[in-house]
Amino acid sequence: MSPTFVKTLRDSGPPGGHPDFFAAEAAGLRWLRDAGAPVVQVISLEEHAIELERLEFGRPTPAAARDFGAALARMHDAGAAHFGSPPAGPDGTPFSGQLFIGRRPLSSVEYRSWGEFYAHERVEPYLVPAREAGNLTAADEDAVRDACALIADGVFDDDEGPARIHGDLWNGNVMWTPAGVVMIDPAAHGGHRETDLAMLALFGCPHLNAIVDGYQDVHPLVAGRTDRVAVHQLHPLAVHAAGHGPGYGSSLGRAARAASALARG
Repeated sequence: MSPTFVKTLRDSGPPGGHPDFFAAEAAGLRWLRDAGAPVVQVISLEEHAIELERLEFGRPTPAAARDFGAALARMHDAGAAHFGSPPAGPDGTPFSGQLFIGRRPLSSVEYRSWGEFYAHERVEPYLVPAREAGNLTAADEDAVRDACALIADGVFDDDEGPARIHGDLWNGNVMWTPAGVVMIDPAAHGGHRETDLAMLALFGCPHLNAIVDGYQDVHPLVAGRTDRVAVHQLHPLAVHAAGHGPGYGSSLGRAARAASALARG
């Protein structure tokens, strides 16, 4: 039998005591795997633990990065019912429990408009916690709320339907193995494909240009994507500002001002 890895409440920390904490992770992994995505395999699930296949570490290479980009595009193309939709099972039944991004709750309220969904469900809910933690100044909060109003009005909406996204695709959740990239720890939901790509860029990812090239081999991206990176980084920056220090609040404010400037032309 292949070696496995067990995550428990001790590993996850709060809110690992929530009965849906590991169930949400398992549902997301299975939903992404159903789309053919390279994700870690769930071996078993209990309320307070999840058993996963143990991954071997490999070296990042441009070829593996390009293959990963293509796989990511195919995963996104598998789609979701709506923006904000939770993972669904093989029979289409949606996961009915609480979702999480890291240790923070993540909503599964569904929208037809990406802008409304993103502003109201992925950015605004984290602003009060960030302010109360002392990580977001009043001026930066005002800047974020201004950007959210523009985003909710649909200025960045396009013809792309809801994508099946990983939702927490920073470099730490991209595992380079001898067989290629394997993704872990998703916050999977229906979102915009550019959000996963923007999160890869946020903390740096090896061979990111090769990932994007591989992606575009499968699904060409809408022109101007790099200009919109700040828009799609508002969500992860807001989540980090809620619990990881004032530096993220400052970065969130800068990204919000860039998004507003782009929206206003």
